[in-house]
Amino acid sequence: MDFDYTVTTEKTFNEAVKAVEQETKHAGFRVLYTHDVTATLKEKGFEIEPFKIVEICNAKSAYTVLQADIKIGLCLPCKINVYQKDSKTYISGMRPVILSQFFPNANLGNLPIEVDEIIRGIIDRSK
Repeated sequence: MDFDYTVTTEKTFNEAVKAVEQETKHAGFRVLYTHDVTATLKEKGFEIEPFKIVEICNAKSAYTVLQADIKIGLCLPCKINVYQKDSKTYISGMRPVILSQFFPNANLGNLPIEVDEIIRGIIDRSK
């Protein structure tokens, strides 16, 4: 199983970021913060193509996984990356279904599958 779900988009970088933020809200999740990685690195003298990390969360889902294993907090909040590479814009997210590989003793039921579907939906509707 792939660690990530990544698509390309014909949207501009900024349009893709806005789409992810909007679709996150439509999916019942909340945008906690959008990190401008390009700007942060530029402050330190490093240049990269446009790259933002959109941190998203659903309180009920986060509560449930933290009750199963507090160390799952290391994977929270969920992140969707929007970046440019070789003049193409990509939208990419970590797949929550992989959590059981990292936390085999946590009884997460179908929640990782459900959240995985939501995140893939956010990404697909954002492209």
